[in-house]
Amino acid sequence: MITLVVNDKSQTLDVDPDTPLLYVLRDTLALHGPKFGCGLAQCGACTVLLDGNAIRSCTTPVSRAVGKKVTTLEGLGSSHKPHPLQKAFIEEQAVQCGYCINGMIMTAKALLDRKPNPSEREIKQTLAGNLCRCGTHPRIVRAVRRAAALMAKGA
Repeated sequence: MITLVVNDKSQTLDVDPDTPLLYVLRDTLALHGPKFGCGLAQCGACTVLLDGNAIRSCTTPVSRAVGKKVTTLEGLGSSHKPHPLQKAFIEEQAVQCGYCINGMIMTAKALLDRKPNPSEREIKQTLAGNLCRCGTHPRIVRAVRRAAALMAKGA
C-alpha cells in the first residue's frame, strides 16, 4: 500500500511501488491532465509538480512521490474557476491540438512559482524541453507572460 497526496487529497493505493506515477494518476486515480507521450521523459506531456518541481511522471516510480505533494493540471483550477495560467492559455488561444498543453502549463507553473516575472528568454528556455508540434510557441509564451501579469495582480 502506498499513500500519496495528490491535488491536496490523501490517497492510499494498492499499487506496485515501481509503477510509473503517470499510470497511477491516469489509470488508478482517473486524472487525465498528464498525458502519455513518449514514455521516455523527453516530450513533457506527462509533466506534474512534485513538491512544486516539474517532473516527468512517465519515468518516475510512484514510490518517489510518497511523502511529497503531487499536483496535476486538475489540481490547479477548474472550468468554473481556472488558475490564472489556464485562463491565460484560453485567452491567448495557445492550444491547437492540446497534447502538449498539460506539460506547458505545469512547467510554466513551476517557473512562475520560482520567478514571478520571468523574461521571454527565461520562459522559452524553461519550456524548451516540452515538445509542441503544432507551432503555437509564440502564443504559449504570450500566455505565460499574461499569467505572470494576472498572478502579480492577485488574480
